[in-house]
Parts: sequence; structure tokens; C-alpha cells
Amino acid sequence: MNAHSQMQADAAVTDARPRSAVSHGVGVAGLAGLFAWIAIARQFGMDGPHSALMAVLWCGLPMVAWSLFVDRVHRNPSTGMDWSMPPRPLADTLDISIGKIAGLWATWGIIAVIYCIGRWYWEGNYQFSMMVLGTAAPWLVGLSIPYVLWLDRRLTDPRDGAWVFGQWLAGQGIADREKLCDHFRAWAVKGFFLAFMLSIVPGGFGDFVRAPIGEVLSGPVSLINWLITGMFVVDVMFATVGYAVTMKPLDAHIRSANPYAAGWTAALICYPPFILMNPGGPLDHHKAAGDWAMWFANYPVFLVGTGIALVALTAIYAWATVAFGLRFSNLTHRGVLTHGPYAWTKHPAYLSKNLFWWLSLLPFFATSGSLVDAARNTAILGIVSGVYYWRARTEEAHLGQDPAYRAYAEWMERNGPIPRLIRWLTGRKPADLAPAE
Repeated sequence: MNAHSQMQADAAVTDARPRSAVSHGVGVAGLAGLFAWIAIARQFGMDGPHSALMAVLWCGLPMVAWSLFVDRVHRNPSTGMDWSMPPRPLADTLDISIGKIAGLWATWGIIAVIYCIGRWYWEGNYQFSMMVLGTAAPWLVGLSIPYVLWLDRRLTDPRDGAWVFGQWLAGQGIADREKLCDHFRAWAVKGFFLAFMLSIVPGGFGDFVRAPIGEVLSGPVSLINWLITGMFVVDVMFATVGYAVTMKPLDAHIRSANPYAAGWTAALICYPPFILMNPGGPLDHHKAAGDWAMWFANYPVFLVGTGIALVALTAIYAWATVAFGLRFSNLTHRGVLTHGPYAWTKHPAYLSKNLFWWLSLLPFFATSGSLVDAARNTAILGIVSGVYYWRARTEEAHLGQDPAYRAYAEWMERNGPIPRLIRWLTGRKPADLAPAE
């Protein structure tokens, strides 16, 4: 090995990719469980909403098992739990636990009131969410008592945001306003997005499971659409698990929720009831729009090639969610991912999703033949992509408060394939990107 090659090898060693908070095995375990249930559901024709909930369970339980028994995440320092010492006596933490339970129940009560006030929660797919959450509520209330009592005896600092809220309810004032605000932000995220994810669990799952294999294999378009549906099912199942298990013993708790109003605005306008991209909305880019299957119907090579690219983009999008394991969530910090597609770019889901939209819709064509419609759809889809760029920037502002994320972002800027491609395309010089010594 010559001197130049040796220097390159030494640089590669010293500039290793930062360790990911989640292992590859967690996502693989979840995929194995999910695919096993899908196979059972297809075999026995179980395509209903309760079967879809079972898919969530079959996806989540293997990930929990892998996390606890293989990765042993409960012993991570980031859990805030001290396993080197015996648990504190119950008498030492009982008052704290009572205050925390009061704060937790009151928080759930506020969320329940918001669900009751929001009429959209009692229409359409959201009715399923309300049924599931209403059925689970008594169990959660009951189980929260032994869980909090057990957890507080092992936490190094059990006085969290729920405890602060409980103290305020008891007339003791606010001991830590920052903890209280972060508590409400975290539960706002969970309350909003868990209801949404549950509402869309049955739809895609049912479509994927009930599709007859003969119909699926009847042509390239049907096969491609079925595979795309399957990828979105994977994404939804993993995301639903992520919102459901924000627990410290799994090291899947919310470290912090995005404190920036811009971050919340950018995220919420992408989801109902605030969504701007729906038909008739300000960012509706579907007027007189076709899709790839229509435009390329008479061009088999372009049809199949585009379809394969769309499946690949959807697979990357799903993989970006699978990589989170138990930790997927919008607007939160739950550990820094550096593996899987996050070794390519900081935002693989946003990148693949937007490329999918551009390639599948081809907005610069319009079925009306109107250049105005084509230009409008192209411009609006460009704005939609801009919204996702905005989301990415606000997420980086939040996560950048963690030195671990800053180290990952700096490594990505130096070594990530997508940033390197962008530098090559733009002619940007990487001279200022050398790793710190």
C-alpha cells in the first residue's frame, strides 16, 4: 500500500459513521412478524380492521422482544434507568408516582376532550380510531398505576413533565416550566398522530390482503400497484407501533418534542384536518392530472421502467420507517438514526416520497391539454416539495440541539452519497468538510 492509499484508509477509519440509536435487527424482526401475519391473513381471508390491528401487534411484539433480549435497550443510559442499584423502596417514590399518575390521567383527559370536540374524529376512518382508543382507555388507566410505581423506583430522576403537571394540579405550583411544556408537546404529537395512524391502518391492509393473486399478476400495472400498496402497509404498521410504544424501558421514549411553531405548521398542513394537499385544497395538484400508467399505457418499456422506479422509491420510503424500529414519530427526538437509508441522506423518506409524486403524477402533462393546468400542477407540486424541505429544515433545527445529531449531520455532509452527489452537481467544493481531528 502506498502512502496516499494509507492516508485514505486512515481517514476512513477516523471518519467512521456515528453509531445508530437503533440496530438493523429491530426492523428485520418487525418485518418478519408483519409478513407472517400478512401470509396468515391472506390464507384465511382475514382482511378486516381487527385483522389489521393484529398486524400492528405482530409487527410490534418481535421488535419489543429483539430490543429487550438482543439489544438490551433497557440498560441504555438514555433510558434514565439505573440497573446497577436495587430499586428504591416504594415509600421513597410513592408521592412522586401519585403526582405523576394524576398528571398523566389529566393529560389523557385533555386529549379525550379534544377528541370529543373535534367532529372530524367521529367521521370516516377516524371512527375506527375512536373505537380502538375508547376500548383501550380503561386498560391504559388501570395498567398505568403499576407501571408508574415500578418505573419511578428505577429512574434516576422520576420528576418528569407528568409529575410537574400533577404538582400543579395539587396546587404546588410549576417546578419546571420547560419540562411541563415538553410534556404537553410530546403528548400533543402522540395524541394527534396515533389517532391518524390508527385511522389508516385498515384501508391499505385490507386492499393488500384481499387482492386475488390472479388479478395481481394480470399485468405489470396491477402488480406494481399491489407492491406499492404493500410498501405503504409496511410504513403504516411500523409508524403506528412507533406512536404506541413511547416507553422508557424500551428506550423508545420521546426525548423532546419540536419546540418551534414553524416545525408544527410545516408538519400539520400535511395531515388532516389541516391538510392543504387534499382535492380542492390550496395545494391540490391533481386538476386535470393523469398518472404514469395512463401516460405510458402505449409505451411498455417506459411503463415497466417507471413502475419499477416507483416500487423502488416506495421501498426506500418504507425502509426509512422500518429503520426507526420502535421509534418512528413526527416532530420528536427519540434517538439519532444513522443506518439504513439514513447512511445515504438525512431525509430519505422526504426525498423518496417527493420523487415518487413527481414520477407517478408527471404534473407537466394535463389530460385537458391545457398548458395552464400543466403549469399550475407543476408549480403547486413544487410548492408541496418546498413544504417538505421546510419540514426537513425545522426538524434539523430541533434535532441539532443534540450533539449526537450534529456529529451525524457533519459526517453526512462529508460522506453521504446524496450530499456528495449534490456537491458534484452544483460544483460545491468540499474543502471545508474535513473531519475534526
